[in-house]
Amino acid sequence: MRPSKFFVFGMVFAAALAVAAWPLYESVLRKGMPWDPNAITATYQSTQLRQTGQGDATVFLAYELENNTNADYWLSDSPRYVIMNRLESDGSLNSQDQPRLSYSTFLPAHQRAQITLQIQRPFIWPADDDPDVANRLTEFVAQRLSGVQAFVLFDQPDHFEVDFPSGWQKLELASETGK
Repeated sequence: MRPSKFFVFGMVFAAALAVAAWPLYESVLRKGMPWDPNAITATYQSTQLRQTGQGDATVFLAYELENNTNADYWLSDSPRYVIMNRLESDGSLNSQDQPRLSYSTFLPAHQRAQITLQIQRPFIWPADDDPDVANRLTEFVAQRLSGVQAFVLFDQPDHFEVDFPSGWQKLELASETGK
């Protein structure tokens, strides 16, 4: 028995429709998914302050990321990702003083990689011979990070939530004791 032309046409049409509709179905399906905070985890490493221009300073926050999934992961500074501050006061999210990724990072499945967040702000850099230079620099960093419990990266397409925990309380304590 030979299949009829209508049957073959119908099968080809159904397959083409399924292929064309899959991205739409997947995007609708993912929008309803909860955020996954365990897929990628971050561990605080260090904080650095650098003069990045005339009248500008940048706080660099280094983290180690771990990919807990079976898929490779790519992070870059793009609209796909939103980074927000989680406030200490009530745990709410805030986009003021929004950090950004310093560079793109490839994170293979079940591997670790280093990443840096950065926050750039105007700052008049003190002179090297200023006796209070260390306290002024520590105070600048502490002000940028005061009230922030953590940073949170939201990967909108994959619905991954990456929490970048604080580790900078030592800086705030050093700043307070230096007064």
